[in-house]
Amino acid sequence: MSVKNVLLSGIVGSTAYGLAREGSDIDRLGLFAAPTEELHGLHRPAESHVSTAPDRTLHEAAKWCRLALGGNPTVMELVWLPDELYEVRTPLGDELIALRSSLLSARRVRDAYLGYATQQFRKLLNRSADDAPPARTAKHARHLRRLCVQGFELYATGALTVRVEDPEAYHAFGERVAEDPSAAEPLLRHYEEAFAGTPSALPERPDESAADAWLRRVRAHYLRAAA
Repeated sequence: MSVKNVLLSGIVGSTAYGLAREGSDIDRLGLFAAPTEELHGLHRPAESHVSTAPDRTLHEAAKWCRLALGGNPTVMELVWLPDELYEVRTPLGDELIALRSSLLSARRVRDAYLGYATQQFRKLLNRSADDAPPARTAKHARHLRRLCVQGFELYATGALTVRVEDPEAYHAFGERVAEDPSAAEPLLRHYEEAFAGTPSALPERPDESAADAWLRRVRAHYLRAAA
């Protein structure tokens, strides 16, 4: 898949978290700018490009901003990666990294991370009923724990550490939950209480004006480039 105007792209997923093992997929995430002139026509350009082998997802800049402003955990990690995991990093991408904190809000981070963690818990219970492979159940359990830990850190401190502490503890948790999916519930309940009882370092609303100003700079840049 060839996509023009990639502004920022890097390795995410289990490799970024430090949870990858032999045979794990390498996932890539990024964002691109649609040519500004194409935004004025009858048919708007695609907002996402997804490919496999290699696994890569690219969101158009405006879509990425909307997802990030909503607290989406998957897209948000792109602007908190360790430097060595970026594969494309342009000046406009650096600008976006610099304003990452302004995209956050307490309620949206709490709702998004806890919401995704709850979805993982439901998948665990459903997969147990469907007699799912233990490896798949363990993977969902690791994601549940990661979402709780990272989401709470972001909510409480305003910063996100993508690489987890003690990866082996996550794998042990996954194996334990694979044997008994209900074993994940105490962890989820603990973090629900932690979110409810902890003041957030984040504002109640994200600064949409910062994202809007950045996006306008992107549009102006690619309008000049086309001219």
